[in-house]
Amino acid sequence: METKLLFLHAITPLHAGTGRGVGVIDLPIAREKGSDLPIIPGSSVKGVLRDASPDDARVAVFGPETNSAHEHASSAMFTDLRLLLLPVRSLAGTFAWVTCPFILRRLLRDANNMGMDVSNLSLPNLGDEQETSAVSAQATALKVDDEHVVLEDLLLSASGQGEVDAWAQWLAPILFPTDTDWRNILAQRLCVVQDDVMRYLMQVGLDVTARIKLKDDSKTVQKGGLWYEEALPAETILAGMIVASQVKATPKQVFDTLTHIMQKPLQVGGNATVGRGICVMHLV
Repeated sequence: METKLLFLHAITPLHAGTGRGVGVIDLPIAREKGSDLPIIPGSSVKGVLRDASPDDARVAVFGPETNSAHEHASSAMFTDLRLLLLPVRSLAGTFAWVTCPFILRRLLRDANNMGMDVSNLSLPNLGDEQETSAVSAQATALKVDDEHVVLEDLLLSASGQGEVDAWAQWLAPILFPTDTDWRNILAQRLCVVQDDVMRYLMQVGLDVTARIKLKDDSKTVQKGGLWYEEALPAETILAGMIVASQVKATPKQVFDTLTHIMQKPLQVGGNATVGRGICVMHLV
C-alpha cells in the first residue's frame, strides 16, 4: 500500500454541491459536518479521474462498472479533498491565499503519516489575540501599513513569520511545478489567520450567484426559476490523499495512470456548461 497527497487548484469557481439547502443558499457546497470546512467528496474526485482514464487502465485502477462491482475492488482509494488555501479579498494586494493553524495541522499530520520529510514545517504562533494574522516575509503587498492587513471587512494585526515562509517554499513547487512566476505570487500572498477568523471567512468569502430560468416565449423569470448557488472562488486550493494497493493494478501503475490523467486540466463538480470547476491537480 502506498499513499500520496493530491492537491487541486480551482482555475474557475467550483461547485461541489449537496443538493438543496435549508438556508438562504438554495444550492450550498459540500462541507465537513464537524468543522464546516469546504470539501470535494472523494466519490466526485474518483468519478472525474475515472472518466478521464484511458480505457485500457480504467477497470484495473478504478474498479469495474457498478453492475460488475462484485468482481473486484478498486486499486485506488480517494479521500475527500479539504480546503487548504482560500483566496480572500484584500484591501492591498488584490487577494490573499488564506489558511489557518487547524488546516495546516491536519495537512502536517497527513504528511507525517505518509513518511514525508516535513521537519522544516511548523505552525505559526498567532498568540491569543483573535484579530491576528501571520504573513510570509515577502507578503508586504498585503499590508495596508506596517502592522495590518484587511481581509474582507476585517482589520487584522499582521506579522511576518518564518514559519509561513517555510510553508510557502514547500507548497509553491507542488502547486506550480513549472511556473516560477506563480510560485512567487504564492509567497507574496500567503496569510495564516486564527481558526475563528478562518471560520468567518469560509462563510463570507465564497461566491454566491443568483441563477434564473426564463420562459421561452416572454423571456421573463419562470415561477420558482430563481435560486442562489454557492461555489468555491477561483484560485481555491484543496488537498487530500490517494491510497493505492495491489488489486488488479500495482501502486506504481495506479500513480502512473493518475499522473498521466492530471497532465491536463479537468472539470470537477457541477455547472460544467457555464465554465465551473476547471481544475489542475498534482500528486506528491
